[in-house]
Amino acid sequence: MTMLSVVTMASPAPASSLSSLLLEPLHQLFMQRALGIGMLVAVVCAVLSCFMTLKGWALMGDAVSHAVLPGVVLAYALGLPFALGAFVFGVGSVGVIGWIREHTRVKEDTAIGLVFTGFFALGLVLISKLRSSVDLSHILFGNLLGITDGDIVQTILISLVVLGVLAVRGRDLLLFCFDPSHARSIGLRTGRLHYLLLTLLSLAAVAGLQAVGIILVVAMLVTPGATAYLLTDRFGPMTLLAVASALTATLVGLLASYWLDASTAGCIVVVQTLLFILVMVLAPQHGLIAHRRRRLTLPSPPQGPAA
Repeated sequence: MTMLSVVTMASPAPASSLSSLLLEPLHQLFMQRALGIGMLVAVVCAVLSCFMTLKGWALMGDAVSHAVLPGVVLAYALGLPFALGAFVFGVGSVGVIGWIREHTRVKEDTAIGLVFTGFFALGLVLISKLRSSVDLSHILFGNLLGITDGDIVQTILISLVVLGVLAVRGRDLLLFCFDPSHARSIGLRTGRLHYLLLTLLSLAAVAGLQAVGIILVVAMLVTPGATAYLLTDRFGPMTLLAVASALTATLVGLLASYWLDASTAGCIVVVQTLLFILVMVLAPQHGLIAHRRRRLTLPSPPQGPAA
């Protein structure tokens, strides 16, 4: 063996060494489980976030994700699955918001604020009264690295239901979000589509409980769609871009949380937010730089004769 071959074998390429070091956490089983479930939830939330963005329902997603808290606490107290309590209160909050909007002078955004804060506060009161061996703060901030087998099965089933319904009724929901009047004129029952979309929103919030918790799941339901919305004007590419950004944020955020010893949910959402900021500035058509460039190239208005 020559001296050159010895030196070559003893000195691996820096780039390969660095990538191996960064991806080292993925060799551990708990990180693989967290990455798999995190990416599944990311796909579900990203697809649904495109509908939320078109419909302008960011505040509704915030309300539903926070309103499920008392349902989770009560489900634990009664020995029931967390998902059941969260779903009941998520759909219930939607019904309460609709009832207030239809039977009072209060507008929808105000009703959303009232229900969101009221349900969330009720959940905090219940948490303070329950003394248990289970740390219910994981419901607030997620516990992706410590997710159990039962939670994995529950998340997979909920995610498949949401994706299945979107695959079957996606076109109707898209038309409802884009032009409700036209959807109504061609015979679609927009009332049912309204509550179907809100039910899917509740299910997605339940699926995201174990990944990022109640407080941050709204970011997964809003940020990917908002990011993709700045990059394209077509719904198909928008969905693909939203999913790609959500998957990227999940992978990078999970690795960052491992190396920084920081909150997994927080890192995932921070990466999603940074991606949005990057796209907001650099998007070729709707970014801030492109907008400023177009404004500078517009012809100046004609000057009138001097007085």
